[in-house]
Amino acid sequence: MKMFSVSHKTVFVVDHCPYMAESSRQQVECDILTKSRGQGVIPLAPISKSLWTCAVECSMEYCRILYDVYPAGKLVNYIVSDSEFHSLNTWRQEEQSTHELMSALAAVGPPNPQEDPECCSILHGLVAAVESLCSITEYQHESRTTLMETAERVANRGRIICLTNAKSDTHVRMLEDCVQETIQEQNKLAAGSDRLMPIQQCELVLVHVYPQGDDTLVSDRSKKEISSVLISEVHSVRAGRHLASKLNMLVQHHFDLASTTITNIPMKEEQHANTSANYDVELLHHRDAHIEFIKSGDLHMAGSTSRDSGLKETVTLKWCTPRTNSVGMDNNELHYCTGAFRMSPVDVNSRPSSCLTNFLLNGRSVLLEQPRKSGSKVISHMLSSHGGEIFLHVLNSTRSTLEDPPSISEGCGGRVTDYRITDFGEFMRENRLTPFPESSSRDSAGKTPSERAKAQLERHTRYWPMIISQTTIFNMQAVVPLANLIVKESLTEEDVLTCQKTVYNLVDMERKNDPLPISTVGSRGKGPKRDEQYRIMWNELETLVKTHVNTSERHQRVLECISACRSKPAEEEDRKKRGRKREDKEDKAEKNGKDEEKSWQDSDRLKWAQDKEDQTESEIIKDSPDSPEPLNKKPRLTEEVQVPEKSKGPVSLLSMWTSRITTANSRKHQEFAGRITSVNNKAELYQNLKDENGMDTHENGKATR
Repeated sequence: MKMFSVSHKTVFVVDHCPYMAESSRQQVECDILTKSRGQGVIPLAPISKSLWTCAVECSMEYCRILYDVYPAGKLVNYIVSDSEFHSLNTWRQEEQSTHELMSALAAVGPPNPQEDPECCSILHGLVAAVESLCSITEYQHESRTTLMETAERVANRGRIICLTNAKSDTHVRMLEDCVQETIQEQNKLAAGSDRLMPIQQCELVLVHVYPQGDDTLVSDRSKKEISSVLISEVHSVRAGRHLASKLNMLVQHHFDLASTTITNIPMKEEQHANTSANYDVELLHHRDAHIEFIKSGDLHMAGSTSRDSGLKETVTLKWCTPRTNSVGMDNNELHYCTGAFRMSPVDVNSRPSSCLTNFLLNGRSVLLEQPRKSGSKVISHMLSSHGGEIFLHVLNSTRSTLEDPPSISEGCGGRVTDYRITDFGEFMRENRLTPFPESSSRDSAGKTPSERAKAQLERHTRYWPMIISQTTIFNMQAVVPLANLIVKESLTEEDVLTCQKTVYNLVDMERKNDPLPISTVGSRGKGPKRDEQYRIMWNELETLVKTHVNTSERHQRVLECISACRSKPAEEEDRKKRGRKREDKEDKAEKNGKDEEKSWQDSDRLKWAQDKEDQTESEIIKDSPDSPEPLNKKPRLTEEVQVPEKSKGPVSLLSMWTSRITTANSRKHQEFAGRITSVNNKAELYQNLKDENGMDTHENGKATR
């Protein structure tokens, strides 16, 4: 990475030739006291600034904003060109101020209209600007002496801003060719000097200034690469406020600045002290002050359009009235601040800007909120001064890092909570960066520590599941040795043996049919079968090793070992089939046990229902007036089927069904006559023989004398 960007050096070349004394034709009213002017007083005629005055004022405003936002590190060299060049300052830091430049410009004075135009040229200033860019600044010299071994990292780049009145597009091309030739000559001289540095990149910004009412003879042109060193762009601008707006846009673009407009600033009126009005003040600062808006997409843009400058973007923030009942908004109150940036008002001489600056320099602070149509206000920024300089502070408007950490379910994964948090902590510990001595920065392969760190991070993240339920091997302690070794850049023979031993252990686990930590999240039932679990495990292990197979020949050997172990012999497949059948039988037996228990409960409920139905039917017949007295039937032998007690073990479904069928069939056939006339289930046989012997028999088989 090269040090010192193009913005480190800026050379202003302002044309001081006689034609710059021409009027800009933008009138400035001097007679503003129209109401209080008495009779007979001749009003003052309006005046207009010259092209030189407009160029000086706008360039000094450019320098003022630069010095306010970057008090150090960004340098300006101001050159005036007429019959010769006049350098008003150098690259030294103590000469970098608007006061130094204004004093030097006062000594130069306005251009002389009577001077011979043929003797004056802007080329003198452009040549001097290129020579100035070859000079070494204090910051470049310090960096070169500090980084002796890497002095080539100190780059020499700069920008030339030329304010002139060009004749035509051909004249512009001639100026670009002059700068290109001068850079080539100065680079040759700088190559053999210790006090000079060759220019590696130069941006030439040509601003053609012409009076209002005239037609421009120069066309605008965006950035164009003239050579590998020189890039040029052309702007054709009318003098006056249009030139001021153009340079305001250029300073924002050149130094990565952004605009913020403070609205609704209450301020008392000068004519009416008891009344107040709201004013707006536009501030310029570094673009990073809006980084939170850009990230969240909550960027409130207020655009003001003009014909020359196009769309000027600014972020609008609303003034929050400071509290007056306590110390409140002074510097004694602490705020959680994520950044502080120097600021500079755009219109520094306006009354609202002056009042705001004085208010802040007196030790007060002002909170700024985002304008919203609904909802609670969001305080995003704060204006406060430190050591006589005003800063725009960025306040944290989102969740603070000082609060409790958010729940993991609040992240981008939503309800996903089974992240490998512990493994990720170990992953960060293995890939953290540490300082490295410069003396031994490159290894034998010529890689720097940062390159080696990036390569290691790339290897570790080739296959790294984030969720526990998406991986099997990273949940197994037996795979840890292989997973830690396979990501290495090179493997030793001992490492290969360790990986092979891990694979053999997995084969032994599969032979023993050991369970695997397979996640069943989102699936019904008991999950996949044991052989399916091992198939998933082997596929994932093979995927992990394949991502590193091209690293070295020893990594290839580990993959070959896995492939060899996955190809099972025929007897191994038969053993797995027998294991599957045994598992199916166990599942079926468990299922049958549950069915028998359920059937036993159903038979109890059925028997109870039948008894209750018979009892109800007999009660109905007995209570009916037209029905005869029910016969006192003897109990049937077939009904005395003894159902085994529950305590003796489960009754099979066949025995229960046979008992029920037998009971139902006994009711359908005609009962045996002997059983009907029996007493206590005992019937007398051969009664006819007793009758022949002269014995009488009576009903129910009882003999009488």
